[in-house]
Amino acid sequence: MNRYCGRARQVVSQPLFRCDGFVRDGVIAATDGSPQPLSALPPFLRTLLVTDGTVTKILEAYFWEPVTVDTLAQRFETATEDLPWIALTPGEHCLIREARLRGQDSGRSFAEAFSVIRPAQIPVDFRQRLIDREIGIGVLIRDSGLESYREVLDVGLDRTADGAAAVFRTYRIFIARQPVILITESFPLALYEQ
Repeated sequence: MNRYCGRARQVVSQPLFRCDGFVRDGVIAATDGSPQPLSALPPFLRTLLVTDGTVTKILEAYFWEPVTVDTLAQRFETATEDLPWIALTPGEHCLIREARLRGQDSGRSFAEAFSVIRPAQIPVDFRQRLIDREIGIGVLIRDSGLESYREVLDVGLDRTADGAAAVFRTYRIFIARQPVILITESFPLALYEQ
């Protein structure tokens, strides 16, 4: 959860690309803060940055293979700091989840996701399926019929743990008009440049 601390206040003031489908001369920020032209990104990655649909299904259609959601880690924590993007306050319980979207046939890792979830703010059946790691969050929302809204908050370039370039987006999901899930998805740049 510390990955977001302080970032929420910093990003809100930046006039960078977040969710428009087209921004002439648009840029996103690299980890060093330098602007990177959106036009230099592979077209499919630009599409993933603005989508408000289920990323798993979009990846299946693009790579033409089933995509499996591997839960890498999942744990409950007590918030120690505010997380304004989802109105999380100190002392509130949250669910932290790390997942990988992997091609079932190829074994390739298409994306990784880090989520902070306010479980007390979501319906009981949905919460249980999420805790049981049945399926990915996007598919779970779609299959449950919950009315939801996604808002992209931040996009940029980053480095993975092994130093490879990755494009990321951070967005929040509103359920019953409350921001309850914050997700950062990272896409390995090299995979999408092919």
